[in-house]
Amino acid sequence: MSLSLLTSRPSFEENPKLAKAFHNLSTLLKAIEEKEIPDSIESQLNEIIAGVNEFRGTDPQLIKQMKAAQTSILKLLEKELGIVPKNHYQTQWLALGMAVFGIPMGVAFGMSLGNLAFLGIGLPIGIAIGIAVGNQKDKEAAENGKQLDWQAK
Repeated sequence: MSLSLLTSRPSFEENPKLAKAFHNLSTLLKAIEEKEIPDSIESQLNEIIAGVNEFRGTDPQLIKQMKAAQTSILKLLEKELGIVPKNHYQTQWLALGMAVFGIPMGVAFGMSLGNLAFLGIGLPIGIAIGIAVGNQKDKEAAENGKQLDWQAK
């Protein structure tokens, strides 16, 4: 069994946003084909692709449909197989680092110095911690063969 392909439409050449969404989704599908995917997951992916191919709405609605399909494909791969795109964990941990490490550290600095204007000092520290943890997790995913050679543009 193999993955279905996206069908091209004439409006892709006229609408650059639609062409970009089509490009992102089609390159994602090409990257998935390079991995060994079980047939059950492949059939679910083909259902998602069929939903996009059969969609008959306007161009803005088709863009939303393609982005939703891309998101659901990535979530399915991560949940079922642990496969993630490049820099997935870095992006995820950047936000977590700011929230989990940066804000509490900023509050600690602000309270210890007696001026909460120093609250912002913790954010870059949290960002650095988050990026470091995310890069490490991305590196582990690549070593284990659980990383797609794909990035959204």
